[in-house]
Amino acid sequence: MTRLFRFLALIPLPWMQGLGAGLGWLVWLLSASYRHQFHRQIQAAGLTWAQTRGAVSATGKMVAELPWLWTRAQGKSVLPRVQWEGLGHIEEAMQAGKGLILLSPHLGCWEMGGQALAEKLGPQHGDLLALYRPPRKAWLQEVVGLSRQRQFFKTASASLRGVRALVKHLHAGGFTAILPDQVPPEGQGVWAAFFGRPVYTMTLLPKLAQQTGATVLLAWCERLDAGRYVFHVLPPSLQALNKPDTSLEQAALWVNQAIERMVLSRPDQYLWGYARDKQPRAGD
Repeated sequence: MTRLFRFLALIPLPWMQGLGAGLGWLVWLLSASYRHQFHRQIQAAGLTWAQTRGAVSATGKMVAELPWLWTRAQGKSVLPRVQWEGLGHIEEAMQAGKGLILLSPHLGCWEMGGQALAEKLGPQHGDLLALYRPPRKAWLQEVVGLSRQRQFFKTASASLRGVRALVKHLHAGGFTAILPDQVPPEGQGVWAAFFGRPVYTMTLLPKLAQQTGATVLLAWCERLDAGRYVFHVLPPSLQALNKPDTSLEQAALWVNQAIERMVLSRPDQYLWGYARDKQPRAGD
C-alpha cells in the first residue's frame, strides 16, 4: 500500500483532486448508508441539499489528497500552496508564552492544515505536538505514520503519558492542533448540543486549557481550486475555556456552538458523512 501511495503522490495534486471529486460521487451513488447519513446530518443542521452537495466531491478530494500529503518527498514544502488569513492571532498568542491550542474541525482539508501550520510556525516556535492514535487497520499504519514524520510535526500517543507530554509542551509555550468534533472514547467526554442534537464531546480540550492557561483559537484550511488552500485563523472567541470555574459541560457547548458557526460559513466543505452523534466506543 505504501508503494501505491508513493506512486499516486507523483501525480499532480490538482489532477488527484479532480479524480477525488469523481470518487466522491461514485461512493455517493453506491452507498445508500452514506447518503442516509449525509441527509440526516444536514437536516439536523437545517441545511438544504443545494447548500451542501459540494461536500460530496469535497470528501472525495480529501481522500485523493492523502497520498501527496502523506508520502510526498521529504523536504517538499506545502507552503507555496497555502495562503494565510488571521495569522496575527497566532503570533499574538505565541508571544503570550502560555501555549496555544488550535481547534480545527472536519472542515476543509485538516491534514493540509496541520502540516502547513507546523511548517509555517516551526522555525520560530518549535514543533507542533499532536496526540496520535494509530489506525486500527494494519495496512494504514505505515502510510499514516509517514505523514507524522515531517519536520516540526511531532506526535505523542493518545494516552495518559501522551497527554502529560502535551501539557508539558503547552506549559513551555508550545502549540498543538486538535480535531474538536471527533467522538472521544467513553469516559472522556460529556454530552452537549450540536445542531440541536446531543453529541458526545471531548473534555480533553477544556482540561488542557484550564491546566495550562493556553490560548484557544479556531482555525481551518479551506480548499480552493487547482491544489491551493487558505488557512483561516479566527479571532479569539473561546477565552473563557481556560478559566477554572468553567464547567466541562459549558465548555463543550461553547466549542460545539463555535464549530457550528464555522461549518455554516462553508457547509459544502464539511464532512457530513461523519457520524457526529454516534455512541462513544469503549474507553482504551
